[in-house]
Amino acid sequence: MEALKNGLLIIDFGSQFTLLITRRVRELNVYSEIWSADDARIQGLDSQSCKGIIFSGGPASVYEAQSNSAVDHLIGLDLPLLGICYGMQLIAERGGTVEKSKTGEYGRSRIRIRESSGMFLNVPNNCDVWMSHGDHVVKAPPGFKVTARTENGLIAAFDCDEKKIWGMQFHPEVSHTKYGSAMLQNFIRLCDAPANWDVGNLVEKMTKKIRDQIPENERVICGLSGGVDSAVTAALMHRAIGERLVCVMVDNGLLRHQEVEEVKRIFEGHFGAKLIVEDAAQAFLDDLKGECDPEKKRKIIGHRFIEVFQKSAKNIDNAAWLAQGTLYPDVIESISLGGPSATIKSHHNVGGLPEELGFKLVEPLREFFKDEVRELGRSLGLPEEFVARHPFPGPGLAVRVLGEVTPERVETVRQADHIFISALHEFGHYSEVWQGFAVLLPVKTVGVMGDARTYEDVIALRAVTSVDGMTADRCDLPISFLGLVSDRIINRVKHVNRVVYDITSKPPGTIEWE
Repeated sequence: MEALKNGLLIIDFGSQFTLLITRRVRELNVYSEIWSADDARIQGLDSQSCKGIIFSGGPASVYEAQSNSAVDHLIGLDLPLLGICYGMQLIAERGGTVEKSKTGEYGRSRIRIRESSGMFLNVPNNCDVWMSHGDHVVKAPPGFKVTARTENGLIAAFDCDEKKIWGMQFHPEVSHTKYGSAMLQNFIRLCDAPANWDVGNLVEKMTKKIRDQIPENERVICGLSGGVDSAVTAALMHRAIGERLVCVMVDNGLLRHQEVEEVKRIFEGHFGAKLIVEDAAQAFLDDLKGECDPEKKRKIIGHRFIEVFQKSAKNIDNAAWLAQGTLYPDVIESISLGGPSATIKSHHNVGGLPEELGFKLVEPLREFFKDEVRELGRSLGLPEEFVARHPFPGPGLAVRVLGEVTPERVETVRQADHIFISALHEFGHYSEVWQGFAVLLPVKTVGVMGDARTYEDVIALRAVTSVDGMTADRCDLPISFLGLVSDRIINRVKHVNRVVYDITSKPPGTIEWE
C-alpha cells in the first residue's frame, strides 16, 4: 500500500486489456497496481490511498451485472477517476443510460473531439481509436458533458471536471489508439502522480526479493529455453543466489533450428551458472502422438517438462525451487488475474503444471511485459542478440504444427521457419518485426512442380509488429521479399507446394495460431 500512495490503482473488471493499462501507466514512469473489482481491500481505501483510479473494461453488461458496492465506494472517493469502456458505462449508469448496441464496435474507429482540454489536451480533434464493445452510453449522467463522439454520433467520451471523473468508450491503453499515451499522460497530470517508476532501477530490488525468498541451504533449477524471458530469469537468479542456480535446457524435439547449439554458445560466454541439457525429444514426441487439440498439446508438454525437471532434480542436491520466466501476458491469457477475464489459451508454465509439483515456484518476471523484460536484460548486461530475439512459445513448434505433431511435420516447419528468419536478418527486416515465424497448416493443396501434379503441404508465414504482445498488427513486409521467401521454402523444403501470409491483427486473432 505504501508504494501505491504515489501511483494509480487499476480496478480490473475482467478486460483482456487490464494489464495493458498498467503497462501504459508504467511506460509513463508512474507506479500502478491492479486490484480485482471484488478485492476486500477496496472498502478500506480513502482519498490518501493513491493518486487516482482507473476502471478497466470488461465482458459484462452494466444492466445485467450484479450491483457492486465497491464501485459506489470508489466513485465516492475524492480521487480522479477514469472509466474505460465498461468502466465508463459503470459511471454512466449512475444517472445516465446505457443500452445494447444494434451492432458492436470492434477495431479501429475515428472520434471527433469537442473539447481539446482535460483528457484531450494536445490531442487532434479527429483521431483514430480502438473500440471493443457491444453496449454504448446513450445519455451521460447529470453534471457530465460529452467531450467526444464517434463519426456516427455515438458518445465516445464524457467528463465531470467538478467531480474529477472522466470516461472513454474506447481503449486508450491499446497501441492502435494513436494518441492513447497522450490521453493517459493527461490523466496522470490531472492526478498529480509523480513519475518515479524505472524498470532499469528495479534490478537491485528484484535481486534482494529473490535472496529473501530462497533459503540459503536450497538450490534453484531454472528452465532455459533460448528465449529472452528464461535468459533474464536465469541472469536475475544467478545475480541473487550465484552457484546455487542450476540451469536446465530441455531438448524437447520442438525447438528452433540449432537452438541447443546456439544457447550453449551464448550461455557459455555470458553466464556463470551450470548448464545441463536434457535430451527428451523422443519422450515429448511420443506423448504428442495422435493429439491434435491445441489445449491438450500444451498441457501434455507442460506435464512432461515438469517430469524432466523432476528427473534432473534428483541429481542436484537441495533442489527445492523451479524458476520460470512467466510474464504478465502468460498469466492474463491463461487465467483471470482479478476479474472475470475469458481464458484465451493456457501456457505450459501457467495452466499446465501438475498439482503435485514437487518444487516451489519462483517467477521474478510475473508482473512484467516483454519490453520491460528486454530492458531488464540490458540492465543485467545480457548480449543484444539474446535480448532482441523474437519471442518463442513455451510449447515450441508443437503449436506451429497445426494438427498432429510428428517428427516429419516438425522438421518441415522448422526448416521453413529457419528460411524465413534467416531472410529477415539477411534483408534487414528482423528488427522491425516483433515476432515472425512459420506455421504448418493441416491442409494440402494441388500444385504443379516439374510438370507433374503435386498434392502437398501449405506453410503460412506470420510477422507482426507490437510493443508487448497484448495487441499486434501485421508487419507490411515487401511483397517482393515475401515472394523470395516463398520461392526458397518451396524449393528447399520437401512436401511444401504453397506459402501464404497471415495479415490478421490481434485482436481478433492471437499472434500464435494455436
